[in-house]
Amino acid sequence: MRRQFLTGTGAPTARDVVGRLVAVPSWSGDADVAVGLRLAHPQPRAVADAFSGGLLIKTFAFRGSMNYFTPQDAGIYLALRAGARQWERNSWREFYRLDTAAWLVFRETVRDALTSGPLTQRELADVVVCEARFTHLHAALTDKSCTLLKPLAWQGDLSLAPPRDGALTLQSPTAVSGWSGIPELEDAGPQAIRAYLSAYGPASAEHLRYWLGEGLSAGRKRIAGWISRMLAVEIVTVDVDGDELLVLAEDVDELISQRASPVVRLLPGLDPWILGPGTADQQIVPSERRTEITRGANPVLVDGRVAGTWKIIENVLTVATSPGVLSHDDLDAERARLAQVLGCELDLDGG
Repeated sequence: MRRQFLTGTGAPTARDVVGRLVAVPSWSGDADVAVGLRLAHPQPRAVADAFSGGLLIKTFAFRGSMNYFTPQDAGIYLALRAGARQWERNSWREFYRLDTAAWLVFRETVRDALTSGPLTQRELADVVVCEARFTHLHAALTDKSCTLLKPLAWQGDLSLAPPRDGALTLQSPTAVSGWSGIPELEDAGPQAIRAYLSAYGPASAEHLRYWLGEGLSAGRKRIAGWISRMLAVEIVTVDVDGDELLVLAEDVDELISQRASPVVRLLPGLDPWILGPGTADQQIVPSERRTEITRGANPVLVDGRVAGTWKIIENVLTVATSPGVLSHDDLDAERARLAQVLGCELDLDGG
């Protein structure tokens, strides 16, 4: 919890939080809350301001959805997501009528279109279809699912820009200061494992398969190979309640010396604390809580485990958990943090 800035002094900037958490989903609407609660000085719109200021990059990555990354790290996860090479499948090429040669020209056309600055999704489509061989792609380029656009993001041809008048807007990732490009896949894999274990470890090999495999389609054999290469060199195993888990060798002393201290946190629905290990991890989400948390309920954490849920209605914070689990002082402290992040006054439901 301390490594994720949920205890201790908190992070100095939103960029520090996103860098530690690896990826922060933008689709839930809770990114500002998830990051704001982890800052040394909680504030509203922390992610939105960092993104509009060019300090973060937003792109399609985990599970094909939009995520915030630091520009230095984004390429690592795009390399893994692109590893499946979806655009080379016969079904893809036949559906979009793009063979290998045409796909390369298509990518170049998109990059050229974004050279002069951001374009809305429709504006980009209008430019691309000026090329005679791509006139049939207008509907696909403007489709809300963005299926055709996602592989372009995975290969670093485009990323998301701040929306213009509510419209999805695209830009070159090179427009974001610090963009480091897409590394080689075999270099990206170990980097991704290091970052995950740094924030979410100790963790099992199954956690890594869930994060990198189900999340990015990295492939089980690849993930197993990366873990094998790193074991006993950068990664060691530790026993946690009878489970053999993985941790970075450099973090072992810190882990052993860490002393548990009771802590209560109110997090937004599908916070990275939940998404990182997944709702199937009963160390984080007890089985009786899994359904409501999977559906996006806001979790109440007690010592890192989900012990209840919370909601806000008309500026009144209501918490639902078992009697005696939380003290009034704990809840009042979290109410104050939430109020800072949301930028509004909050009252605590006396019940």
